Amino acid sequence: MSEVIVRSLGNFQNEVIYGEGQTFIIDEPVSAGGDGAGPDPYTLILAALGGCISMTVTMYARRKNWPLEGVRVRLRQRRIHASDCADCARSEQEYIHLIERAVEFDGPLTDEQRARLREIASRCPVHRTLTSRIEIAELRD
Repeated sequence: MSEVIVRSLGNFQNEVIYGEGQTFIIDEPVSAGGDGAGPDPYTLILAALGGCISMTVTMYARRKNWPLEGVRVRLRQRRIHASDCADCARSEQEYIHLIERAVEFDGPLTDEQRARLREIASRCPVHRTLTSRIEIAELRD
């Protein structure tokens, strides 16, 4: 698996180092006391999910030789009371994080192909990770 190193730069800015020396900055928006120099952590979670959905359905459509020309994934995240979510699995916690998504496909696809791609979108690895139990442990070299 890959490794990511996050290094604080000052205020809320952090440098993310990954891959073979590639970097980017994450930050909080100005309205939250940051400098707005990059995406905030929750934006990165949504971007990871949206990117994975797009890549997964693109890969599937290519294998099937379907005429998929593009994918657009819109995502929103919010924290809500667990009791206010009729469609959510019941939680022991008072609050849950709800991610809402809309996936659109460009190209001359049939209704059946679009329906299948919507199913495949829920099977991307990041979706599976976010909907499974996650444990965070101390890293041991």
